[in-house]
Amino acid sequence: MPTRAELPPTRALVWLYTPQPQRPVFEALCGIEAEITASLRLGLEHEVAHARLAWWGEECARTARGAPSHPLTQALAAALPASEHAALARIGGFVDTATWDLAAATYETRAQLSAWCERWADAMITPWVSAASVEATAITAACKLGATLRELQLLASLADDARGGRLRVTLADLAAVSARPEDLARPPWPDALANLLRTRHRELRATLTVSAGALPPHAQPQLRGLLVWARLTAQQSQRCERALPRAPTPRDHHGPLDSWRAWEAARRAATGRFALR
Repeated sequence: MPTRAELPPTRALVWLYTPQPQRPVFEALCGIEAEITASLRLGLEHEVAHARLAWWGEECARTARGAPSHPLTQALAAALPASEHAALARIGGFVDTATWDLAAATYETRAQLSAWCERWADAMITPWVSAASVEATAITAACKLGATLRELQLLASLADDARGGRLRVTLADLAAVSARPEDLARPPWPDALANLLRTRHRELRATLTVSAGALPPHAQPQLRGLLVWARLTAQQSQRCERALPRAPTPRDHHGPLDSWRAWEAARRAATGRFALR
């Protein structure tokens, strides 16, 4: 499993403020996601990538049946309370989204893009939050928050993904501003496309605010890791918006005050007073 030091900076802060019993679940999920998405790395032969994804699809099915064979899926099953093992069936969403990306499939509409983000959130958020001993309505609200969080993350890596053949803006939205898919790979972006991205960042942050507000205050202490992630993602989105029409640099993905922001978000969540402004 990845250690905290091996996690990306934002996820390391999420891990730090995740309640102790949930940390092994979060670590295992991050490790499983990383192993699956490694099938998409540049230079890997297409046949090898398909074989990796096929194996992981079978492993996710074995895990759902209670017979995991990989150290990461075994660790996940061991960390998740037995009463919540039904959530193990959700991790196949990592394979589904990676398979879609490997095919360089495009999204015609926002409904399709939202479905992709929801599938990822179901795989990452549902098992993690199931370990938090919160009610089903809180799990549902957390997954909605996770789907919005994921789309904001996609916007942060827009140009790099486009250069890899993966479009994170729908064809309908591109057509509405007379932009071409290849334009996404070549920032600085034209004014019309930059305005589209600026508007989308603001819409998604507003949705993230509503989703965070839907989490009941009594559940916030157990979900503070997720709420820290939401706070840091909203801040990253603001940095990306300020960078327009250029793409964000690696430095834009993590700010010098993010450690303080994570602490402040966790402190408020611990007392049921978290809110995104």
